[in-house]
Amino acid sequence: MRELSSPDFCGVRYDGIVADLYADELSAEWEKFLAKCTLAHIPVFHVKQIRESVTGRVRIEHLSENEFGSLLPSSLYRGFKRVVDFFGALVLVPVLAPVMLATAIAIKRDSPGPVLFVQERMGYRGVPFKVYKFRSMYCDRKGNGYTEGEDDPRITRVGRVIRKYRLDELPQLFNVLKGEMSFIGPRPESLELSAWYEKDVPFFSYRHVVRPGISGWAQVEQGYAAEVDGMTTKLQYDFYYIKHFSLWLDVLIIFKTLKTIITGFGAR
Repeated sequence: MRELSSPDFCGVRYDGIVADLYADELSAEWEKFLAKCTLAHIPVFHVKQIRESVTGRVRIEHLSENEFGSLLPSSLYRGFKRVVDFFGALVLVPVLAPVMLATAIAIKRDSPGPVLFVQERMGYRGVPFKVYKFRSMYCDRKGNGYTEGEDDPRITRVGRVIRKYRLDELPQLFNVLKGEMSFIGPRPESLELSAWYEKDVPFFSYRHVVRPGISGWAQVEQGYAAEVDGMTTKLQYDFYYIKHFSLWLDVLIIFKTLKTIITGFGAR
């Protein structure tokens, strides 16, 4: 990669140009040069597009519109996605019932307490809902209202296994059936964490413009880190997903999720 100090190639061949197309320093001479590049079939990219493509994140200093120039994700795809979610969960519940039963038995034998962990979280359009998970922590050990990483002493022996392979998320298939969640979307945060994030990022609630998901772009790219660690990075991934809300991105996340389940990457 080379930096051009003047609007001239100086005899060097370039496969593409990256520029800040909205910079005040972009003079008429540079604009003329970039126009000539496109006429010569040399692609010119805006630096923001390249940054987002490379990192898979968007900056969160302000709200970012999608490729159609709107803050609202595609309503057509949102409707299609809801139909796929419903029938997908309808098929998977009976198929995964033996796995869920075996997980429930293992939890019950491992430590005293209920099989399910139910917590109120912030959902679609800012409406709270109760999320279902298999319990992976001891009931008699106090802590903060969020997971403190993979070394959290509250996690049970069985809990470490089901977290590693995402088995603790299986009861959320019923949240999907109820329309509270999707298979793919930003992970729902607790009400406590949502209020805490909102103090630092005033438009944090924008992530609720799509249904929360069992898996998401932040999870497959960043891993399941402790909720308070890397909050800014996690939000950048979430907003990237919303900005590029589409079938191709959901399919990519599904494949990455399957890889995550097999390898156990990012367990918490």
